[in-house]
Amino acid sequence: MEKYFNTKDFIVITILVSLWVNASEVFRYFVLVRPEMHDYLSIVPNVADMNWGIFAIWGVWDTLLTALYVFLFWLCAKAFGNNIKSILISGFMSWCFFFLLFWVGLANMGLSSWSYLLIVLPLALVETLVAAFITSKLYLRSA
Repeated sequence: MEKYFNTKDFIVITILVSLWVNASEVFRYFVLVRPEMHDYLSIVPNVADMNWGIFAIWGVWDTLLTALYVFLFWLCAKAFGNNIKSILISGFMSWCFFFLLFWVGLANMGLSSWSYLLIVLPLALVETLVAAFITSKLYLRSA
């Protein structure tokens, strides 16, 4: 790891890692989340609708999410080194900040079933851990 934050490396790594994150998010949305939302919230008109505008917004959101994953890994790597500890801490913390809080909030408001969290949360954890692993390897290559 470089001693100081390198904006160019950060942007390149964010773009590369976002390929994984976008693929993971799209898969999870179309295979799991959308059908669940259609069933669970069928009374809501156009729930979990998808069109090119919504798809583009999700792409921007996923890229922002990826930038946060990459930055959190960079912070962990600065504190602990670029190693498995940083991968696990940043992956788990990203999962807690972005997915655990989101899905527990949805279930708590009655917008998702609690049992559904047993499916979607482990998949989201895999996403964040893989993103941290990819980030780790890309930072090693940029050094």
